[in-house]
Amino acid sequence: MQSAKLEVSKLIDTLPDDCSLEDIQYHLYVLQKVERGLKDGEAGRTITQEEVGKRAAKWLDK
Repeated sequence: MQSAKLEVSKLIDTLPDDCSLEDIQYHLYVLQKVERGLKDGEAGRTITQEEVGKRAAKWLDK
């Protein structure tokens, strides 16, 4: 795994020169969430699409 500093540096290099700090923050947030999701998947911390539907139905019925 790369260091956080190296990952941020690579990310910034891919963004356009005129991006805002808010753009950078957003991309860092998304990168972090994707990495967390991949780790959760590898660790078996997932639920089925059917379970997602059941949980969403509870919210929508209120």
